Amino acid sequence: MREKLNDARLLWLAVGLVGGLCISYFWPHETALAATADRSDQFAMASVGVNLIDPIEGVFVLDFPTNSLRGAVLNRQTRRFTSFYYRDLSHDFNINPQSEPHFAFITGNAQVAGGGGITFASGMLYVGELKSGKIICYAFPWKEMPVPGGVIPMVPIDSFRFREAAEQ
Repeated sequence: MREKLNDARLLWLAVGLVGGLCISYFWPHETALAATADRSDQFAMASVGVNLIDPIEGVFVLDFPTNSLRGAVLNRQTRRFTSFYYRDLSHDFNINPQSEPHFAFITGNAQVAGGGGITFASGMLYVGELKSGKIICYAFPWKEMPVPGGVIPMVPIDSFRFREAAEQ
C-alpha cells in the first residue's frame, strides 16, 4: 500500500513539474529593462536603451564643467563605437558663464515619432538644472552604422519648469 502512495506522489510531482514548465514556456515574456547610472562631482554617466525591440544600449556622459552632454552607441558586429552624440546645455538652460550650474540626469524609455526620415531611439535623456528650474527631455536619432560617423546633435523634445528660476 505504501509503495502505491509513493508512486502516486511521484506521479503528481512529475505532472506538476511538467505542467509548470509548460505554463512558463507559453506565458508571455517581458524583457527587463534597466538603466545604470553613476555620478561624481565633475560628471554623471548613464546607460540608455536605444532599441526596445532588439535591445542595445548607449552610454551618455554629462560633463558638469563644460555643460556638455555626450554619448555613443557600440556597434554589435564591429564591437566599436560608431554612433556619437553631442549637446551643449549652456544655451538650452540659459546658463550664465559666471555661475555654477547644478545638473541632475536620468534616462527613460519612450516611443517618440520622428519625422523627415529621422528615427529616434527608444531611450530618452532627462536633464534638470537647479538654478533654471527646468527639465528638458532629449532624444537622439538612431540608425545602426557599420563605420564611425560624425557627431549627431541630440534633439530637445520638450521641457517644463519644476520651480521658478533662481537669480544667476
